[in-house]
Amino acid sequence: MSTVLRRLRGSNLEVFKFGMYIMFPIGIMYYFGANLDSRFAVPEFWPKEGQTHTIPFEKEDIQEELERLKQRRLQNRARRLQSQSEGVNTEHTEHREEEMRNPRPDILQAVKLEEPEKAAMTRESGKGWLDWLR
Repeated sequence: MSTVLRRLRGSNLEVFKFGMYIMFPIGIMYYFGANLDSRFAVPEFWPKEGQTHTIPFEKEDIQEELERLKQRRLQNRARRLQSQSEGVNTEHTEHREEEMRNPRPDILQAVKLEEPEKAAMTRESGKGWLDWLR
């Protein structure tokens, strides 16, 4: 062992380190990277061709898609205007039912610190966080 260590000096040591720096990642990738498809493949992970959206490339397809989006937008607008005419608030109402079932106190009232005596004493004595500025 000592003869090997005596030989690994100077440039030989640098060549050995360079070889380790190069070969270690390659060895790890070779050992763990072989046959990854069968090891880590999840069956039916990606959607099939017919299950995904298709991007229109032809002019007619683009016009059809634009018309479909326009119709959807107009339907949503008509629904919103109908709700407004009935007097329903059209603001964000995602969690409104949950808030009605479980009302919570105003957040500022929940965190308010009630110690008026201590605050008055601090003001009168002149001692406080910024007293050193005076």
